[in-house]
Amino acid sequence: MGGAVADVRSKEELDGVLGGGGSVVLHFWASWCEASKQMDQVFSHLSADFPSARFLRVEAEEQPEISECYSVSAVPFFVFCKDGKVVDKLEGANPPSLAEKISKVVGPKNRGEPGGGEDGAPPSEGPASHHPSDSLKNRLQQLVDSHPVFLFMKGTPDQPKCGFSRKVVDILKDEGVDFGSFDILTDNDVREGIKKFSNWPTFPQLFCKGELLGGCDIAVAMHESGELKEAFRDHGLLGVDSGAAAAATTVVSESENPPQMVTEEKSVETTSDASGALNSRLEELTNRSSVMLFMKGTPDEPRCGFSRKAVEILRQEKVEFQSFDILSDNEVRQGLKVFSNWSSYPQLYIKGELIGGSDIMLEMQRSGELKTTLTEKGVLPGEQTLEERLRDLVSSSPVMLFMKGSPDAPRCGFSSKVVSALREEGVDFGYFDILTDDEVRQGLKTFSNWPTFPQLYYKSDLIGGCDIVLELHKNGELRATLTE
Repeated sequence: MGGAVADVRSKEELDGVLGGGGSVVLHFWASWCEASKQMDQVFSHLSADFPSARFLRVEAEEQPEISECYSVSAVPFFVFCKDGKVVDKLEGANPPSLAEKISKVVGPKNRGEPGGGEDGAPPSEGPASHHPSDSLKNRLQQLVDSHPVFLFMKGTPDQPKCGFSRKVVDILKDEGVDFGSFDILTDNDVREGIKKFSNWPTFPQLFCKGELLGGCDIAVAMHESGELKEAFRDHGLLGVDSGAAAAATTVVSESENPPQMVTEEKSVETTSDASGALNSRLEELTNRSSVMLFMKGTPDEPRCGFSRKAVEILRQEKVEFQSFDILSDNEVRQGLKVFSNWSSYPQLYIKGELIGGSDIMLEMQRSGELKTTLTEKGVLPGEQTLEERLRDLVSSSPVMLFMKGSPDAPRCGFSSKVVSALREEGVDFGYFDILTDDEVRQGLKTFSNWPTFPQLYYKSDLIGGCDIVLELHKNGELRATLTE
């Protein structure tokens, strides 16, 4: 029954499957969660790549017994089982991590190619099991950076030597994007080294602006959903008529020096300036928080690898920040490019000043400049007690919601219901995603003497949770309670 996704209807049914042994991957999802729908496409593609495993979907809120058994508190959520035992879990929308964990649990891909893997070879017990040397790392980095879009493949774009490489080449040509490529069959050091360098075990591997997008399955899913075109467009890699033009390619071989890095042009349409009203709104948005990130998706559910990298950097620096999902508002998405004179996303602002995108953030983090900038601008807080921090958070907005996920991408049904009620009442509110900070999540329960989430506050006073908010909404008292 491998190679297809089946829905689980009961715990007894699931227990029966797990009792049969082998590899089983569970996807806990919800119909209201956009990230679940996105990951379901990837999940389906991966089920075809690993037909020896069982791929099962569980509707989290419709199967509470199963969800509780696996401690599912947010969706999408994945559980990896081997011979009836849980061996790993994954929370959130992260296609590369999902593919990697499945590969580790299930073993090499098997689509009929020799050796079982997409690259025609089983996992190596030799040099590939060790990290590449510094000289090889430098070489791999140079290859990855040699072109804004770069493909490690079997063969060349004109003569692909495996079906998966051919499929990705066809996708890139259909997108009308220029790309460089390297034939991994010509150099075993590169072939084995890039697996560890990228933490991705198979080929082809597609990179954009130095960041791994994924392999064939993810490229197909992003292409079909339109996300791939958006990623290329937002990084200035597509011309106005690029969709109709054939993609140009640069093949990097051992007999030639890698081409120089092509710098992204920050060209922005200036045919019409953003209106005064839009400028005022953008000014307010960029100053909404000391650290403000304009990204695709939300911090817990990034919709592109570059936004995910930006979030990771800020979290590594332990910076509290707010974000704006540019996919939710095309006026902001297009207007901010003119406002900032920066054509791609994500965009990071500190105290209203543009810092740059994920590549600049990464360079600043590596050099220590990002921490210095945050300190100089007074963003990095001094030592605070947990109670002081909670008081600051609770009072950070007149109406403050502590929830799972974000308003545009709630991670539980109760949080989703409260967000809907507030929006129906036309109430502006701030929010904090308690899934991003376990210290806040646990501390707030004691601080408020309220054990569950979401929690809604007005002027620092606790209003209550989902049931109380919905009752106030139903009785027509919610807006008055939050405005008196």
